[in-house]
Amino acid sequence: MRAGYAGSGPGAITPDGCAVEVYTRLPVWDEPDIIAAAVPVGAHILELGSGVGRITRPLLERGFTVTAVDESPEMLERVRGARTVCGPIEALELGETFDVVMLGSFLVHTGDAEVRRGLLRTCAHHVAANGCVLIQREGPTAHTDVPRERVDPSGLTIRILSSEPVGDGVHSVRAEYEFPDGVWTQTFRSRPLSTEKFEEALAEAGLRVDAYLTDDHTWVRAVPAA
Repeated sequence: MRAGYAGSGPGAITPDGCAVEVYTRLPVWDEPDIIAAAVPVGAHILELGSGVGRITRPLLERGFTVTAVDESPEMLERVRGARTVCGPIEALELGETFDVVMLGSFLVHTGDAEVRRGLLRTCAHHVAANGCVLIQREGPTAHTDVPRERVDPSGLTIRILSSEPVGDGVHSVRAEYEFPDGVWTQTFRSRPLSTEKFEEALAEAGLRVDAYLTDDHTWVRAVPAA
């Protein structure tokens, strides 16, 4: 387990505190629709941090080709229908480029600034010259609207219980996932990024914003700056 990260509940827990069982149960929300509307039909997508394939599956059903990357073998063994690659995203070197590189799950907000730089370098290195990078950001009230909860019709309740500063601009966030038959928790580190800081981080990696895809700016399409 990484320092500052923790998880509890039945089943395997990844080094960043994610419970594999939770991700097999999470519903699919509007992410596939946002992605499909922002990229070319039939694109080959490099999905960084795919987890168990919650988003992979609906993308495959929409006719995309997906290469799914995750550091957790327990997560990747649940992925079906896509090529899988197991390893740290920031060290990825596939020797090929893709129409679309996707960095979801708010990974750009990792507490470790050097890891964030590595994630964005991987995005820039693997996107085709005429391709794009899709990035999921935290909403503007992610660390101020706390505690909060989201109740899904499936019976799942997601709670963000706390977000506490721990120094160097990083917050320790505690989340809870309650299903009718069990509860899982996760504690993780998150670095809030203003729009200005986010765009500076992209520029450092050789990327620039092409469009904010949602009204709350949580989904972004970036392209190579050169």
